Amino acid sequence: MTVSAFIMPLIAVGVFGWGLYKKVDIFEAFTEGAAENLKTAAGLLPTLCFLMLGVGMLRASGGTEALCLALAPLCQSAGFPPECLPLALLRPVSGSGALSILEGILKEKGPDSFAGRVASVLMGSTETTFYTIAVYFGAAGIEKSRRALLAALAGDVTAFLLSALAVRIFLG
Repeated sequence: MTVSAFIMPLIAVGVFGWGLYKKVDIFEAFTEGAAENLKTAAGLLPTLCFLMLGVGMLRASGGTEALCLALAPLCQSAGFPPECLPLALLRPVSGSGALSILEGILKEKGPDSFAGRVASVLMGSTETTFYTIAVYFGAAGIEKSRRALLAALAGDVTAFLLSALAVRIFLG
């Protein structure tokens, strides 16, 4: 067995031991924390439902395909493979949806193709921006996220373009 198999049990025993040492009612502290986290989750649920509904509607309506067709010439001139456009559009919104698109690119084009490599680098170097902002800002009670969203999306666009450049430079 590896050491990693014992990490979580050691942390649990450590927390329990520390609570006993500090004479804290561990069960009461646990139930209070669980109740507070359930309230936080309930507060985030409408935002997450709206986000998932919006993504589903955009994909089902053909909006992503139309957007990809409109942006394809611009991406080709920037050296970004058009096959990766659906991934670039969905990655800021949905990690699982982006993972399924990545899988399709890797199956269709191959992992060693330019598109496969760019998609892999893009997937590893970007974040689910809207999801992250919705969850963390919602949990912290931050209502004005305009500037943070613009900065995060600028970072995403930079990562999209630089993923293709990095693949060209480092992987040929």
